[in-house]
Amino acid sequence: MSKFTAALAVSLAAASLATAARAQAPKTAPDTGEAGFRALYKELVETNTTFSAGNCTTAAEQVAARLKAAGFADSDLTLFTPPDHPKDGGLVAVYAGKDPKAKAVLLLAHIDVVEAKREDWVRDPFKLVEEDGYFYARGSSDDKAQAAIWADLLIRLKKEGYKPRRTIKMALTCGEEGGGQVNGAMWLSQNKKDLIDAGIALNEGAGGELDAAGKPVSHTILAAEKTSQGYRLEVTNPGGHSSRPVPDNAIYRLAHALTAIEGYEFPVQLNDANKGYFSAMSKIVGGETGAAMAAILANPQDKAADALLSKDPNYHATLRSTCVATMLDAGHAPNALPQRARATINCRIFPGTSPEAVRGTLEKLVNDPKVAVTMNDVRHAPVSPTPPLSKAVLDPIQKVSQAMWPGVPVVPILQAGATDAVFTNAVGIPTYGVSGIFYDPDLGHIHGLNERVRVKSVLEGREFSYTLIKLYADAKD
Repeated sequence: MSKFTAALAVSLAAASLATAARAQAPKTAPDTGEAGFRALYKELVETNTTFSAGNCTTAAEQVAARLKAAGFADSDLTLFTPPDHPKDGGLVAVYAGKDPKAKAVLLLAHIDVVEAKREDWVRDPFKLVEEDGYFYARGSSDDKAQAAIWADLLIRLKKEGYKPRRTIKMALTCGEEGGGQVNGAMWLSQNKKDLIDAGIALNEGAGGELDAAGKPVSHTILAAEKTSQGYRLEVTNPGGHSSRPVPDNAIYRLAHALTAIEGYEFPVQLNDANKGYFSAMSKIVGGETGAAMAAILANPQDKAADALLSKDPNYHATLRSTCVATMLDAGHAPNALPQRARATINCRIFPGTSPEAVRGTLEKLVNDPKVAVTMNDVRHAPVSPTPPLSKAVLDPIQKVSQAMWPGVPVVPILQAGATDAVFTNAVGIPTYGVSGIFYDPDLGHIHGLNERVRVKSVLEGREFSYTLIKLYADAKD
């Protein structure tokens, strides 16, 4: 063998080994932009958007800046602030589709959050902390996870050069939590409907249920929701010197009224949403609880089944209207009889029941003409129809859900809370709650101390939404 032939053989052998090595080497996973998503999510969470000290407009501007950096034109972005409310701003982004006649897909999320006091929390509520598999912060779940997922989705699609059939719109709004801001979803629906008009809207309000071990149990879709209504109980009195107490004390009268409300349970009510949920879950849960679910469906007056299910706050809230005292304000001096005592009652009202009917129930329970019972919320939710869970809506959700979480059933729920869907549904934009974010049985302490959500849940929700929105955006009529 000549030196050339030998060298060539060695070279070919080396090339063959290199080719074999490349063939056996694991393929590099495609970059989905997770690092960019995490940065967006962190910035949004760490921007204070509480009513007392926050600024939704700043948060909206930050998201708009990220969209511009990704290639969105100024004409694609509308930063809005309701008149005379400069801190209550929001953002509408438009990703144009190929068919201008096809109805758009709207992605809806709120960027304001519930108040949080640093001294009460283990960690700073306005710093996103990743610890033991969870994200901790106020708004880490409600609702900045969804808002970040929507904004990141548009950035991801823009970078891909994706051309949807339908236009995709995103509305990030302020005021859903009722802290005092102008409700952006309500304002857009009433004043700028053309800007957000769509054939379907996706919103918060549902996700997945995990058991205590973190195993997925069900994937839920918001099929109906309660109305949130605030009431005020108020007692006034001439007062006097605390050294001369009298039986007619404003604080005691208020306390008796609160005790009467505390002891009352609204009756069980059933509709398609909670019927569908308990019907599906009775087979999944099984045992005594599953039997109670089946029993309550067969007979809503089954007190034993109601008592067992009501041990779980989620089941209890799903079955009925609820009212609970949330705030107190009484007295004017430590050495004087109280001249005024007030309490705030927050009610979550079952669909089809009017707020006035609930006020009448509270008044009957109090049974004291000196305790005034009034509605204290100036923003009454509109009468809002529940959109049907049609095949066109359900099939894409079930398809993506089964691909990601095989064997986990997709079930409808009645949302015990309230969302901005009430405003969009009222103006003819059918709005559904579905996120792909799975929650622990404690719901991640939403609205409470040390709010948290699993890191895995957020990242899976991001992938779920990415795939789902593409199916809706490319769907034919």
